[in-house]
Amino acid sequence: MQTDILASAPRTTDGQMLNQNGETIARTRVKAVYIVPDTGAGSVVLRDGGVSGPIKVTLNTLAGATASDYIEFPGEGLLFQTNVYADVTTVASVMVFYG
Repeated sequence: MQTDILASAPRTTDGQMLNQNGETIARTRVKAVYIVPDTGAGSVVLRDGGVSGPIKVTLNTLAGATASDYIEFPGEGLLFQTNVYADVTTVASVMVFYG
């Protein structure tokens, strides 16, 4: 299935992933994630629907602010029924590619 891919705004703290216009990204499929880690090992947890929503994926990062990670998800990506919430720990920023 062909679909247009969009990039979120970078997120540096916990919260809803927003599009480039500052609006919440509603129901979507996350195709890939770009993470810029911090100096210590960290993680990005993506949840569906908010801080207490079900966890869709947990991504652990290595220590090192110069070792960015780009992770593509297989198939059609991860379906988020409500919205995409990111819980970031020791991460400089996270961005999702969705469509």
